[in-house]
Amino acid sequence: MSLTELFILAIGLSMDAFAVAVCKGLSMKQMSWKKACVVGLYFGGFQAGMPLIGYLLGVQFRSYITAFDHWIAFILLAVIGGNMIRESFGSDEEAGSDSVGFREMAPLAVATSIDALAIGVTLAFLQVDIVPAVSFIGVITFTLSMVGVKLGNLFGSRYRARAELAGGIILILMGLKILLEHLGVLSF
Repeated sequence: MSLTELFILAIGLSMDAFAVAVCKGLSMKQMSWKKACVVGLYFGGFQAGMPLIGYLLGVQFRSYITAFDHWIAFILLAVIGGNMIRESFGSDEEAGSDSVGFREMAPLAVATSIDALAIGVTLAFLQVDIVPAVSFIGVITFTLSMVGVKLGNLFGSRYRARAELAGGIILILMGLKILLEHLGVLSF
């Protein structure tokens, strides 16, 4: 997986966290960079940790399923992306509190990074160098989460749905690219 592909994957994965960070920013009466940093650390840390766990699980089974791993990658990315697109059309608003304590942030961080666990399994099948990959995903998510808090505080919740829609489309396109490359239709 190239650096560009990893960057696109990291952006797609971070869109759930970005959307929740926007909602966190919306709930803040006054923007606090300290709180934005805490939000970024939770989301970035979980977005880095979950694919690592998924990768470690996936490595255990990689040798058994290399013949159809590209289909697994495509299906996982398509399902995750489709779910993000579906959620983008919902009216469900996330997080109404400006608290950034463990009780508030840990469930949000887990919820926004569950898809990253499945991506970690996919990365194991693609034989990606996992430490730089998860570090990159974590840094991108940290940065976008902090930006999301700021934007949420400035503009409100009108961009949440667009961020989830964009993230879902990106993940589906990444899955399609992996499938087409392995089937020999595309070559980059």
